Amino acid sequence: MAETTSYTQQRERLRDYFDRTASETWARLTSDAPVSRIRETVRAGRTEMREALLSWLPQDLAGRRVLDAGCGTGALALEAARRGAEVVAVDVAGSLLSVAAERTPPELRDRIDWRTGDMLDGTLGAFDHVVAMDSLIHYGPRDIVGALGRLARVTRGSIVFTFAPRTPLLAAMHTAGKLFPRSDRSPAIQPIAERRLHEALRSSEALDGWVPARTGRVSRGFYISHGLELVRP
Repeated sequence: MAETTSYTQQRERLRDYFDRTASETWARLTSDAPVSRIRETVRAGRTEMREALLSWLPQDLAGRRVLDAGCGTGALALEAARRGAEVVAVDVAGSLLSVAAERTPPELRDRIDWRTGDMLDGTLGAFDHVVAMDSLIHYGPRDIVGALGRLARVTRGSIVFTFAPRTPLLAAMHTAGKLFPRSDRSPAIQPIAERRLHEALRSSEALDGWVPARTGRVSRGFYISHGLELVRP
């Protein structure tokens, strides 16, 4: 499935947002620097989700190739590399990758290939495992399933990803974002009903043979995200 116009446009919005507006904010959020109480909940939620997704991968990743799709400032990629993986970490925002590269300890530099670009770039190669943490939450069901279908073509083992579950709080935040846009606001997340997403996954020809496995939700204040694992039985 080729990229849709909506996917391409949203990807470019995300790149512009992080590179032009939010790189410093995200560098601080993903560090141990003091932040506001609201951002503390986001930091704690992201940490909990990252640990959950990593727990779904083999503990020993030696000899495995892992794609961190939408790696941001690189915390997940670093942990996968510590567990022995050869990691390709890609993000549309070069400013975030600069932070990630600076945070990479010398002993892990040969294990991580930091790439600026699209997580669906076919030239990245084939992988044993793909992780897309909070990098698909800004897309609707069609674009999420399309992206997963393209990632499935290059994945031998599992795909773990997150989506924004439709909850009253997220629905209200999404509506407020549409009614009261600001130039510095992050591109809106797209809350999705879990049942609707599962239906879309089942009906995708590109994901034929892939089935949902482990699943889990993290809700910490202003951070609400749902993780899902896809595997071949």
